[in-house]
Amino acid sequence: MAYYAKPALRRRPVFIAEYKEGADKERESPPEANAAVATGGSEGGPGKLRYAFPPPGPVAEGGASDGYCFRIQFAAGRLERTYELIVAFLREQGYAQVPIPADANELRRFRLPPKLRHQLSLFGEDGYVHNPVKILFPKPAGSRGALVLELYDEAARGHLLKFHRR
Repeated sequence: MAYYAKPALRRRPVFIAEYKEGADKERESPPEANAAVATGGSEGGPGKLRYAFPPPGPVAEGGASDGYCFRIQFAAGRLERTYELIVAFLREQGYAQVPIPADANELRRFRLPPKLRHQLSLFGEDGYVHNPVKILFPKPAGSRGALVLELYDEAARGHLLKFHRR
């Protein structure tokens, strides 16, 4: 009777992270930068859409601009997670002071019933509308939990007419 050895199983190497006390403090940004992001920042820093609206064409943030409207779609699988991404994006871009729904459940209340969308729509939009921000449900429904964010240039001539698509 012969004995055969089993072939060795290949396993992935395990890497153990080395934790040093105070290492996480080195990576943090200064407190004044965190405060500016949390409050929406009143100063127009680089990358803030509200203070430096992008020209027409694709934008580095992943959306597209026509010079008056910046449009970007977020999809994170669940509406709650997608809404959290939109809130964080608005804070980063200087729109923290604009009133928006408190959470995804409140945002759902702005969605029009399918049978009455063409009759009940005040602005022709399916979602939350508050100058200069629109948080819309995409037509037709694409990715699961997707939302479309539109930001309008408040400094543009005829801004309110463009915001209401007139």
